[in-house]
Amino acid sequence: GKFVVRPFNNRKIPIVLDSELVKMDFGSGAVKITPAHDPNDYACGERNNLEFISILNDDGTINKHGGKFEGLMRYDARVAVEECLKELNLYRDKVDNAMTIPICSRSGDIIEPRLKPQWWVDTNDMAAKAIESVDSGELKIIPEFHKSTWRRWLTDPHQWCISRQLWWGHRIPAYKVKLDNQETEEEVWVVGHTEEEARENASKKINVDKSSIMLEQDEDVLDTWFSSGLFPMSVFGWPKPNDDLDAFFPGSLLETGHDILFFWVARMVMMSQTLTGKLPFSTVYLHAIVRDRYGRKMSKSLGNIIDPISVIEGVTLQQLHDTLKNGNLPEKEVKKAIAGQKVDYPDGIPQCGADALRFGLLANITQGQDINLDINNVAANRRFCNKLWQVTRFCLGICGKDLEPIPDFLEKLKETSTAFPLATRDRWILSELAALVKSCDNGFRNYTFADVTYALSQFWTTKLCDVYVEAIKPIVYKKDPTTEDKAAIEMARNTLLICLDYGLKLMHPIMPFVTEELWQRLPGKSKESPKSIMIAPYPMPKDVEGLYSEDAVLAYTLATEVSQKMRSLKADYN
Repeated sequence: GKFVVRPFNNRKIPIVLDSELVKMDFGSGAVKITPAHDPNDYACGERNNLEFISILNDDGTINKHGGKFEGLMRYDARVAVEECLKELNLYRDKVDNAMTIPICSRSGDIIEPRLKPQWWVDTNDMAAKAIESVDSGELKIIPEFHKSTWRRWLTDPHQWCISRQLWWGHRIPAYKVKLDNQETEEEVWVVGHTEEEARENASKKINVDKSSIMLEQDEDVLDTWFSSGLFPMSVFGWPKPNDDLDAFFPGSLLETGHDILFFWVARMVMMSQTLTGKLPFSTVYLHAIVRDRYGRKMSKSLGNIIDPISVIEGVTLQQLHDTLKNGNLPEKEVKKAIAGQKVDYPDGIPQCGADALRFGLLANITQGQDINLDINNVAANRRFCNKLWQVTRFCLGICGKDLEPIPDFLEKLKETSTAFPLATRDRWILSELAALVKSCDNGFRNYTFADVTYALSQFWTTKLCDVYVEAIKPIVYKKDPTTEDKAAIEMARNTLLICLDYGLKLMHPIMPFVTEELWQRLPGKSKESPKSIMIAPYPMPKDVEGLYSEDAVLAYTLATEVSQKMRSLKADYN
């Protein structure tokens, strides 16, 4: 209940006790409170019912509440206040104190918090509906552990400030009402899709003929997340009803980064449910964040940002340095970043290609974990692409461009495994192909993309190239084949062709470029065949039903195990 008196204008300032803001063991144990110019002080002012007095104009000068300092720039005013305290013999001391000063990333100016009128959205009911949508299973979030983040953000949410004092963005459609160019006794605001609609609303609100109404639109723009929150329906012309909106809204799947689960995803859900009564999508897949190989977040100052184009096309160490020097980093940060690049990329970044980069990113995705991207692993995937080229070239070599595949070869095998005189090696690789189709289908359905890439790499390298191709070489390269050998060669050719056709289709969503190139070269296509692998049917489990042979798999599993043991013995005993 006691006060101190401000010496410059004799304003009484209340003394309050606040255990949240003041630390008794720091300094004098007392601190001035400026509720209109500091977020923490604002909260303290709310707790203690303090007056919110703003002393700054928009241009950074002191306003009328500054008394005799009115009109001075903020820094000049601080010097003048100190001098005035000395003149009044009230100055005691000045001690340096480490503190965080907010600086604008664009202009470099020190940011001064100020109270400004803002537009807000009450999110309590909206957030509750969004939580219920996830809890009921109507909206799926993958990986599921992000549900806890969803609840944490949306339980007891803060009110959403949607206005921004910027030069760019969607201008807020709110208008201040004036009568005959004079301010009304109390501020009156109206909204409308157009100024004319807003004038109509103002006329009804204050019961005045609209001819005497002047409108002044708010200069603020909408928060970026508010504008982007309308994305699912606004891209289809909402709020106007139309065929596109009916056909494509709501969507089915949203794929985005987990770091904007609240900022974007939650806002889309809340706004869509409130404005349309529908969820904007039924599933949200949150992908991992790409970090450097040490697990550090990519940043300019560390020099560890990896441009995808640099990985695809390759770049020298000097070119990496030049990119830093041509940026907007301070010289000190540039030197630090260059030192980091010399350690991480002493020979630059090798040309890896888009397919290898895509495969490398997906191979490193484990649900809930960020990707620590190692360029060496991506370069290894380029060698995997070469493996695809080599086995396709081998197929073209033994089949020729004019090969005419056995009609309905796969369909007849699905009906009965004895439709053709397949060797055990043929039945084994077709069994592995059937297992691969099921693994890819399961992986894509469950968003376990690392499992898909692992299954594909194992099939192509370990099974098709290392085992099956080597197993058929003696027969396909036989100089004087018998009638029985010719039949075996024909089975091997058709089997290999099926494996390549299906294998490339299975790989295509991950490696679109090399698979298209190789698939176009495969022989045996008919006039009815798709013109591109992009529009060819993706292999599904039903397409390979009946191909799996347990006997063949057991036989080859035993053979490969024996072979591996023999190699180990040879290595051990020379």
